[in-house]
Amino acid sequence: MHCKTLILASALCLTALSTSPANAAFPDRPIDIVVPFSPGGGTDQISRTIADGMSKSLHQTVLVLNKPGAGTIIGTGFVAKSKPDGYTLVMATFAHAVNPSLYKNIPYSTDKDFTPVALIGTSPNVLVVNSHSPYKSVKDIIDYAKANPGKLTFGSYGTGTSAHLAAALFENLAKIKMTHVPYKGSSPAITDLLSGQINMVFSTAASVAQYVNSGQLRAIAVTSKKRSFAFPKVPTIAESGLPAYEAESWYGLLAPAGTPPDVIQKLNAAAQQAIKSKAFQQRIEQEGLNAHTGQPQDLQAYISREEKLWHKVVQDAHITLD
Repeated sequence: MHCKTLILASALCLTALSTSPANAAFPDRPIDIVVPFSPGGGTDQISRTIADGMSKSLHQTVLVLNKPGAGTIIGTGFVAKSKPDGYTLVMATFAHAVNPSLYKNIPYSTDKDFTPVALIGTSPNVLVVNSHSPYKSVKDIIDYAKANPGKLTFGSYGTGTSAHLAAALFENLAKIKMTHVPYKGSSPAITDLLSGQINMVFSTAASVAQYVNSGQLRAIAVTSKKRSFAFPKVPTIAESGLPAYEAESWYGLLAPAGTPPDVIQKLNAAAQQAIKSKAFQQRIEQEGLNAHTGQPQDLQAYISREEKLWHKVVQDAHITLD
């Protein structure tokens, strides 16, 4: 009788272990992708397209959770403090690599508190001027700026944004001085560029494509190392006289530090499948985005390079948000 009792108890223990949540196959519940921006913007739309694709691959719901504020710090900090189980991710962007240089006190470490999942895509900014502008090349702009320090104005979508820092890098390498005019978003900056209130903007492809195509704005150059498929006839800044110039916007999925490697690999595989989907390919045509499929370490290496580049630019330009 005692032996039977022991056998029954052992069987019950094995059953409990096999059905416990800790041993359930990942994912067994919905996954959140935190977007540290408000709904409706480019990052939000890219994230929702990726989430749909990952849902199909993982056979589990992947939701987008918007947590905007403080230059992406609120949403990113939320993920840094989340349980490292693969169920809470953040769609990191250009700001993730730049914020440590702009802010003195960030409540997380960009290097130690996250595990890379996948680099989703990169895209250039586009140096645009009003179609009536006398500037038709990078050389035209540099020549005028050297002869007239501080007279040329460039708009941005706020201090520390990619539009601002792309221009700061341009100033640094060209050894010129222009005047920065920050706006609260792309719309007011583009409106003032169209009306001739400012001279130029280093804008995202998505926000200026319609104006370039209609002839209202002139695309002078793209900021990436290679030409953009969205503007194939437009030269790069690098080939226009500043060979060391390269600036990109980007999207990458990160998980909290300590997330198990097998979970990261499942998420990476799902992200790669989502990137290859027809829905995502249609989306990147509108965004001018170059899709990437690679391993988590590729994203880590990319972020490290970005942090080093923009730390120097921010320091040299004396830019701060504190």
